[in-house]
Amino acid sequence: MRAVVQRVDGASVVVAGETVGEIVGEGLCVLVGVTHDDTPEKAAQLARKLWSVRVLDGEKSCSDVNAPLLVISQFTLYGDARKGRRPTWNAAAPGPVAEPLVDEVVAQLRNLGARVETGRFGADMRVSLTNHGPFTVLIDV
Repeated sequence: MRAVVQRVDGASVVVAGETVGEIVGEGLCVLVGVTHDDTPEKAAQLARKLWSVRVLDGEKSCSDVNAPLLVISQFTLYGDARKGRRPTWNAAAPGPVAEPLVDEVVAQLRNLGARVETGRFGADMRVSLTNHGPFTVLIDV
């Protein structure tokens, strides 16, 4: 699994004009990609990492300050544009494999006590955020 983690001062996801997920104030906006060999165990590992990674102000984690997370599925994190002019998506897991694993990341975060908002899997989403820093890290598990 791969996650692009952005420290934000608010973020939201809109689908067809409707806000489906939003966090206000300090938190993390997390784009999650799934590849073919990912498992529920990797989803749990990613959730633990997201909950405890110390990237907020004062080197705090979401668990330290009860900061919210906005988790959005994004298969394009496994795109490969090294050859030609069109990326390939061969490394991205198909929807029936990926969706339950993204849901598992969210469920595991909630089990840890996190406040989590989400996008809508497979939808044409509009993501807005205020990146605080800017601060962005890539996490692979």
